[in-house]
Amino acid sequence: MTASPEKVAAGKVVQFTYRIADRHGEIMEQVDLPLSMVFMRHNRLYDVVEKALVGCRVGDEVSVDVPAVDGAWGEADADLILVQDIEHVPPPYRKIGAEAQFQAENGEIKTFRVTSVTEESVTLDGNHPFSGQTMTFHVKVIAIRDASKDELLHGIESGAPTDFGSTTIH
Repeated sequence: MTASPEKVAAGKVVQFTYRIADRHGEIMEQVDLPLSMVFMRHNRLYDVVEKALVGCRVGDEVSVDVPAVDGAWGEADADLILVQDIEHVPPPYRKIGAEAQFQAENGEIKTFRVTSVTEESVTLDGNHPFSGQTMTFHVKVIAIRDASKDELLHGIESGAPTDFGSTTIH
């Protein structure tokens, strides 16, 4: 009798790739170099994504909608949208997509993105680019194995090599 293929479950090391799409299907973020995590222990994914992955096998793909309220990006905060007269904005920041960092009185640094430029003004947005949106996560399972005792305790360092033997797919 042969052993059944590994399934995604708590305490397993899962290697995966992902992409995130907006409501129009436009890919907003994509990671093709596989990431590894101790499933449901360290470096957690969003709960709805993890629930969809439970029981998956190598090669399986899931697509899950993550509403703004369930994601780390949350709802848009109108207080983080600034409209400045164009003459007060240096030329390098007068183009959509440019980023500027501002430091608050408490020392916190916040990045703002230019989202609109007109002849009169520049709009800067300090919200997460996904704020207020439902995003679709597409996750593909690349490899699964049992976690070591050390991995269960401490997780996997970002970029650390992981040994999956012959369980990976290409």
